Amino acid sequence: MNEQRIARLCKEYSISRATGHKWRKRFRDRGYGGLEDESRRPKCAALGTAEDIVIAVLEVRDAHPNWGPKTLVPVLRRRLGDLTPSERTICRILQRAQRVKERKKRGALSLVEKAPEVEALAPNDVWTIDFKGWWRVGNGNRCEPLTVRDAFSRFVLQAVACSTKLADVQRELEKLFRKYGVPKAIQCDNGTPFISTRARAGLTRLSAWWVSLGIRIVRSRPACPQDNGGHERMHRDIKAEVQSCPSKDIATEQRRLDRFRQEFNHVRPHQALQGRTPAEVYKPTEKRKMVPVEYVYPDGFRSALVYIIRDRISAAFFRKKLDHFDQLTGLRY
Repeated sequence: MNEQRIARLCKEYSISRATGHKWRKRFRDRGYGGLEDESRRPKCAALGTAEDIVIAVLEVRDAHPNWGPKTLVPVLRRRLGDLTPSERTICRILQRAQRVKERKKRGALSLVEKAPEVEALAPNDVWTIDFKGWWRVGNGNRCEPLTVRDAFSRFVLQAVACSTKLADVQRELEKLFRKYGVPKAIQCDNGTPFISTRARAGLTRLSAWWVSLGIRIVRSRPACPQDNGGHERMHRDIKAEVQSCPSKDIATEQRRLDRFRQEFNHVRPHQALQGRTPAEVYKPTEKRKMVPVEYVYPDGFRSALVYIIRDRISAAFFRKKLDHFDQLTGLRY
């Protein structure tokens, strides 16, 4: 086959001439088997770990199977000195020698697979809630504002320097519920303390409290901030006007957050509101009270208290208590 014929074939199949000659040579030497893809791993590594060092690592690991790379490094340094490999190199040696047991990864119990479908037709239909990314103030403390916003009017209901603890978040929300009423739905991400992906239905103590008040929970997809884009856009304003120049302490930072909320709600016109301010649009017609919703079971159902027993001794003791209760009441559980 002449050079011109090879050039036309390479052009027809969109490959280089070097590749065409390589495949031709492999076919001539080994037939069709030579056309199979081969490993691109180099035959030798210039910076590879010496064999005696690999053997030393495996000897110490076999003597102590539960020791990890961080523990092996100082032990090997007594024996190898400056030739001791790094933690990452030891980790690769153990993995290639199959000395590492893969842990079974627990999958999330509760995930959202599609973008939430929520529409706010009036104030207090949907609230959005999130924590703004934290930053350090002058005295070294963390400022991590909890922000709550009405989705219909864009009215920022709260922007307060708060921790992610359940009691602190619930206390702030109780203040908002008493002042503005209980919303019909709350949209949140999958972070603490709103959602737990390790729990059935993703409920935490906070979100379970929301459900008890008759609030529908709207969850964003994991790692998809665009699902709550309006709230994230408001966070960008906080970053530019408050976070960009941290103050000396949390109290001063809170005053700056209050000024930001006042200007955002009452001064700054919003394009999505036809030039009106959020305060001009946010006028809830009714305030839903913070009263737990009682669930009515269908006819024929009976409610009962369920206990989870984790060991045999407790189960036996509890069984005796139930038997005594059955004798007194005539009921059987």
